[in-house]
Amino acid sequence: MHDLDLSYPDAERQPLVDHLHGHAIPDPYRWLEDAATPQTKAWQAIQDQLWLNHATTLPGRYKLRNRVRALSSVGSVSTPVWRGDHCFVVRRSAAQEHPVLYVDDAVLLDPQQLDPTGRTTLDSWQPSPDGSLLAFQISRGGDEQSILHVLDVATGTVVDGPLDGCRYSPVAWLPDGKSFYYVRFRQVLRHEVGQSDDERVLPGEAAYGLDLSADGRWLTISAARGTANDLWLADLTTDRPPAVVQQGVDAITVMSVGREGRLYVVTTRDAPTGKICVGDPEDPAVWHDFVPADPDAPLSSLAILDKVVLVGRTRNAIGEIAIHDLVTGRYLDDVPLPGVGSVGSLASRPEGDNQVWFSYTDSVTPSAVYQYDATSHQTTLWSPPPGAIGVADADSRQVDFTSPDGTELQMLIVGKPGEHGPRPAILYGYGGFGQSLTPTYSAFALAWVAAGGIFVTATLRGGGERGDDWHKAGMLDQKQNVFDDYLAAAETLIAEGWTTPDQLALCGESNGGLLVGAAITQRPELFAAAVLSAPLLDMVRYEHSGLGASWVPEFGSAADPAALANLLSYSPYHRVRPGVKYPAVLFTVFGGDTRVDPLHARKMCAALQHATEGTHPVLLRFEQDTGHAGGSASKGIGLAADMLAFLGHHTGLTR
Repeated sequence: MHDLDLSYPDAERQPLVDHLHGHAIPDPYRWLEDAATPQTKAWQAIQDQLWLNHATTLPGRYKLRNRVRALSSVGSVSTPVWRGDHCFVVRRSAAQEHPVLYVDDAVLLDPQQLDPTGRTTLDSWQPSPDGSLLAFQISRGGDEQSILHVLDVATGTVVDGPLDGCRYSPVAWLPDGKSFYYVRFRQVLRHEVGQSDDERVLPGEAAYGLDLSADGRWLTISAARGTANDLWLADLTTDRPPAVVQQGVDAITVMSVGREGRLYVVTTRDAPTGKICVGDPEDPAVWHDFVPADPDAPLSSLAILDKVVLVGRTRNAIGEIAIHDLVTGRYLDDVPLPGVGSVGSLASRPEGDNQVWFSYTDSVTPSAVYQYDATSHQTTLWSPPPGAIGVADADSRQVDFTSPDGTELQMLIVGKPGEHGPRPAILYGYGGFGQSLTPTYSAFALAWVAAGGIFVTATLRGGGERGDDWHKAGMLDQKQNVFDDYLAAAETLIAEGWTTPDQLALCGESNGGLLVGAAITQRPELFAAAVLSAPLLDMVRYEHSGLGASWVPEFGSAADPAALANLLSYSPYHRVRPGVKYPAVLFTVFGGDTRVDPLHARKMCAALQHATEGTHPVLLRFEQDTGHAGGSASKGIGLAADMLAFLGHHTGLTR
């Protein structure tokens, strides 16, 4: 399982030291931050060959690729978006590289037809109120730098665009179907289809969100601000500037105006798990409670139907939907669900109805779309996944564990039924940005289980599984809590006989890559192998590349003396020590990644290759023309298989 002949490339350790707030901070591999220099290119070329050489020694690589491909053949399907008589749905079959947008079962947009190379992705789309036009955003090479176009749905002809600078832009169509509000270069603008001069709606630049009432009168504008947001409401029938609803408040608040003219407000203000309030849009700063917070179940979605209000929540990472009275907000009943798993956002017709659509999945069940009818109180399967596959031979078990400070947590263990004793295990986690990890069908996880391993997902502080306070308990100067939780999960798996240190692997992506990097530099003896995908690792300089500047509210800034001390305490790149026997490590990075620059992995890879003792390899897998998310299906399958094969080889997975 170990590689005895590894010749790493020479990587000069420059005597560069930053002096910040009384700290002397060595950065010997600063030169690897620039991907374009001849030195970095030469270093990268050798790393590419090292990975290819090692990949050929992984005996389970092609078998795992076939397993991942077979388990991925279920494809995917989205909840429907209704506009007038038109139904818009995104589907991907096993034969398709990218999800395809359909309207009334006819292909409307296929990224593969737009670009046969497979490097173009459909990032976002929004039909006009009558479904005759479609605003859609595409990007190329994984860079997520979306360009917006407008398509005539009937003819398939592009009638407007390109409009660049629309990364993550919401689109709010006006009822006339000829104009919309959107965000371009972080500014809220109004655009007339076919016209070149856009009207600026709000001064300032931010990560804005938009919502327009069905009658086109009320425009809600939100601006993200760390773990909170500012909020405005504009009455488009007047010339008055948008009214300030929330500013400088430590809460996330979302509002919309219903068809009946009532203002609905979902907020974490004085309610960390979220509550629903109602008010009058004419006086948008005044609300009263409608559906109170449930301290054990954070709000996840809301749908206003003609007869009732549906409220989605997650309880212990399991989805549920409650039915409430439309007038009083009183709890009435629960929506029947197909199982115990994850429930997606609720989708309803904008003109009103008594039906709602949502997706459902769990650890062994592919995601499908269900319809609930509030009149009959029946839940039915609306659209299965487009592919066909038998039920996975796996079961799941929730296991409790305790972090060092006494916090009680849970992890979900998926494995083959009836098997006992220590086995190769992958421990997966995220723990950041208020993102919840809920049970989901994963070809990656199930391929590992089919090969005889167990796949473990740990619920960690920093996520959103228990609300806003749970998130805050794992950010800024509390970030070490996340790593302590993760390490406690690993120790529990070993202590309870699920696995051993020689069989335990870690895997994480993005902020999850930071999690894995912290774990292997704080407790390397607990693990045999680790994969860090698009990881964040240099926490002193993270804010100077990618989207790092926007993450300062989550991690803190090195410009702040107190924050710098905290960042240095766990920054994986700065915690690498020579003479330590680190586990086998694989970094997977992407040339088109504009969120987390591959420089993090390059610098950490060089540091570990210099420092590690023993024979465990430290390798870097680089993929050009791919980004942080949303690549083609075949590339995703290839990446998953390589990650699993690496982890399997270094943990003794033999099937």
